[in-house]
Amino acid sequence: MSASSVPEDTRAAALQAWLAQRPGCFEGLQLLRADASFRRYFRARRDGEPVVIMDAPPEREPVAPFLRIARLLEALGQRPPRIHDEDPDAGFLVLEDLGDRTFTRALAEGEDEKALYQRAIDRLADLHRAWPQRPAEATPALPAYDTPRLLDEARLFIDWYVPEQQGHPPTEAARGAWEAAWTQTLDALPRLEPTLVLRDFHVDNLMIPPEGAGCALLDFQDAVLGSPAYDVVSLLEDARRDVSPAVAREALARYLQATGWPDEAFRVHYRVLGVQRAIKVLGIFTRLHRRDGKPDYRRHEPRLQTLVRRGLAHPDLAPVADWFRHHMPEDPAAPGDVGDEGA
Repeated sequence: MSASSVPEDTRAAALQAWLAQRPGCFEGLQLLRADASFRRYFRARRDGEPVVIMDAPPEREPVAPFLRIARLLEALGQRPPRIHDEDPDAGFLVLEDLGDRTFTRALAEGEDEKALYQRAIDRLADLHRAWPQRPAEATPALPAYDTPRLLDEARLFIDWYVPEQQGHPPTEAARGAWEAAWTQTLDALPRLEPTLVLRDFHVDNLMIPPEGAGCALLDFQDAVLGSPAYDVVSLLEDARRDVSPAVAREALARYLQATGWPDEAFRVHYRVLGVQRAIKVLGIFTRLHRRDGKPDYRRHEPRLQTLVRRGLAHPDLAPVADWFRHHMPEDPAAPGDVGDEGA
């Protein structure tokens, strides 16, 4: 992750004034990166030690959820960045600097894909095994990742991606059929005990920590309570990189063996939520392009379209596949002759 000079804006000025009032001497402040939200990250040294500073405008990205989930993850034996200082009202946090070795970077540097994905899936299995024994005093109330919330996310596709592809908004009939197809599909999911869902569990948000072993977690502030399959499919059907089918199959089998979820019920969740996530992300990336002027995310569209097309081959997703045949038969994401490489 590359750093750049400090931008000249009101938030950066407020951050510098805030740091001047905090314990320790902060030096070398540099913009590290901004993400797809309104958050930004800076790198600095406090009394000579490296730290990362989160800048999250309170009216846009409150930091309280990050703090709650970070503490919950620590209580569950996980490895979020340690929190050195916090000011939720101002929207600033001083965090442990975990370095630069995301799993994405490690893969680009030639680290073994299978070994890294096993490390990641083991972290997720550890988290899900620990969840039933979670300490009540450390567990915040979490939103349910249920049919209404998943359906709301699926609307991103029809609100943003469909108009972009078709050149006009969907008809009311198409919109109503979309909602009905997803409601039918999600309501038919077999029962699995809900667990902590981090929602962005993929190699961009996993770090090789300074101690070397295991993996550290980033970007978990939107955690919810839902299907254990969601984070697994987020990792193994990545929106941003192609995961080797053999690596994905082995990692999924390893996770199931470690956690003991009912195999077929879990795989139904995996297939359905894999498509739900892919169509949601297609909507988000289109919105980032059209509303926020960030077109680079759209380079991932072909991969996401392939994931959707492949997922729609499963009978579990028949209502959604029928919607595509009736309303978007020519779209690259519509059902086609893609071999099943997934669950």
